[in-house]
Amino acid sequence: MAGLSLQNLQKTYGKVEVIKGVNLEVEHGEFVVFVGPSGCGKSTLLRMIAGLEDITGGELSIGGQVVNTVQPRDRSVAMVFQSYALYPHMSVYDNVGFGLRIKKTPKDERDAKIREAARILQMEHLLDRKPAQLSGGQRQRVAIGRAIVRQPEVFLFDEPLSNLDASLRVDMRMEISKLHQDLGATMIYVTHDQVEAMTLADKIVVLNAGVVQQVGSPLELYHRPANLFVAGFIGSPKMNFIDVKVEAIGAGSLTVSGPDMTALTLPVAADGLQLGSPLTLGTRPHQLLPAEQGAITGTVILVEHLGNETIVNLRLTSGKAVVVGLDGDFRVALGDSLHLNPDVEKALLFDAEGKTLPAD
Repeated sequence: MAGLSLQNLQKTYGKVEVIKGVNLEVEHGEFVVFVGPSGCGKSTLLRMIAGLEDITGGELSIGGQVVNTVQPRDRSVAMVFQSYALYPHMSVYDNVGFGLRIKKTPKDERDAKIREAARILQMEHLLDRKPAQLSGGQRQRVAIGRAIVRQPEVFLFDEPLSNLDASLRVDMRMEISKLHQDLGATMIYVTHDQVEAMTLADKIVVLNAGVVQQVGSPLELYHRPANLFVAGFIGSPKMNFIDVKVEAIGAGSLTVSGPDMTALTLPVAADGLQLGSPLTLGTRPHQLLPAEQGAITGTVILVEHLGNETIVNLRLTSGKAVVVGLDGDFRVALGDSLHLNPDVEKALLFDAEGKTLPAD
């Protein structure tokens, strides 16, 4: 197994630049997830690593070797596609071993690798079946098994769970996580689902419009996003954003207020700010706390009782909606007024350019 190094990696189609100078280090054995909205360049970047897309500029290294011009079959990577890409006329056994047969691997060695992959993925009983006889989750296991037998240095996953229903996605997510632990392999995984990213990754790379917005651990991105985009993309339900202005500047603190919020003081550094500077307050739904007299007051427009929590949608004075996550079976009715205080230790402030202000 090996790590990867991306140095100022670029990709253009004609005059359209889709990957804009990506720099990234992936350590041996890491599970790295590329996440971002549709069209952000995450699948293109993965295909560049696989060798399925030419590199316009920059340098890509795998295991210390520059592979910009190396053919896909010689890069020691294996890719698991969204569409499974199984041969319908072949058995599971033959599908898993097809790549080895093309490489003219000896029959005994091929058989041993196929059966070991089947054991790891708990699909020994499926080896004689055809793809049409398998469920979606079983087909995805076969596609992963075909990657395992190649014994690559790097595994690449391109939205492998997007075709599965919700319960199967959860099961397969656990299986992929266990596979990573068992193999200790370097894995790069593409998804638009930030829940998958948060639960699977050692390191998340957030992309938008071909630019890396932030790289870090799941909890680092959740608690200290670098900007408004990352804050709004990571976390479910999404972070709430409220327009505010600077009311007062203290020693290591800022007091802000806005049309939807009375004055609130937060422990945030005020470097370069002035009274009246426009800011955005960001607070997670579960960090809005009910109070008798809160800084934020809204009218209940939707209530979702989920058993262990209650999700409440509020309409604020300006007409903007916010989402509140309350523990347990919280009793509230449509049309009620709800008073809330943001947790000032966890709330974030963003400047006019969308950058996160540092905590004091």
